Amino acid sequence: MSLSRLFLGKRGEEPPDNDFDPSLVQRSGWAHTLYVIRRDVLAMFSVLWIAAMLISAIAAPLLAPYPEQGAGRNNVDDRLLPPSTQYLLGTDELGRDVLSRLIYGARPAMSSSLVVVAVAVLIGTPLGAIAGYFGGWVDEIIMRFTDLFLAFPSLLLAMAIVALLGPSLMNAVIALVASWWPWYTRLVRSTTRSLREQYFVEAARSIGVSDAMIIWRHILPNTITPILVQSTIDIGTVILATTSLAFIGLGTQAPNADWGLMIEGARQFLRQAWWYSIFPGAAIFLTVLAFNLLGDTLRDIFDPRQYR
Repeated sequence: MSLSRLFLGKRGEEPPDNDFDPSLVQRSGWAHTLYVIRRDVLAMFSVLWIAAMLISAIAAPLLAPYPEQGAGRNNVDDRLLPPSTQYLLGTDELGRDVLSRLIYGARPAMSSSLVVVAVAVLIGTPLGAIAGYFGGWVDEIIMRFTDLFLAFPSLLLAMAIVALLGPSLMNAVIALVASWWPWYTRLVRSTTRSLREQYFVEAARSIGVSDAMIIWRHILPNTITPILVQSTIDIGTVILATTSLAFIGLGTQAPNADWGLMIEGARQFLRQAWWYSIFPGAAIFLTVLAFNLLGDTLRDIFDPRQYR
């Protein structure tokens, strides 16, 4: 007799189970990811917007209507023109096409944020795993060193480092890495502390697997999910930080295009050229929002409770 027959009622019908959807068992991996994104309008928007920003950053010379102006060439004869068929988003105080500058501005925004988060993860993840796995004096040394960086607000610490090194996009990236890696150290440490007492880790110890191999093969793979969710959200925050540093003159330097630098140049033209500040601000807002929405979507995808 099959197991399913044991649960049949008097009329041979299976008892209803409102909490179980058989289709969700077969939907896994990329199929489940696409399913979650397709059913959520905000998630679909975030994916499409981020893809558009990445394409703009990679193919800026091909997409910009006026590539030379996007790269910084002046055109003072057309300064502060409103949006029109010739200049879809208007021009700035030097006559440069705002749309071209926005497309070129996606380059420092996307590249710097990805580099900052990637390097911060590479630094913070192994330190957090070592501190959480071994504990004791190793944990104390690593976490006290981490707390030293966390004692200062991230943006304030980045401003101090850039002021010391000199204003440039590269120095801004270095400064943000120095202020961002401690968050991943704390995140991975807390996850590792909960994993090191699990049965699969104890089983690996019992058969003589080295501590380094346990961390590499068993601990770190189980920290990927929280790292991925947190790093996706942090990319948007780093974009906001890099544009803020450019706004106060500590990031990207003119004539290179940067969204924060565009807003700084538009301050004195807020009344006569509203488009000059509105569109760069909208680009920052939508990009940061898209990464935050994508982070929420990834959290929903990786949460086992979403399968119910």
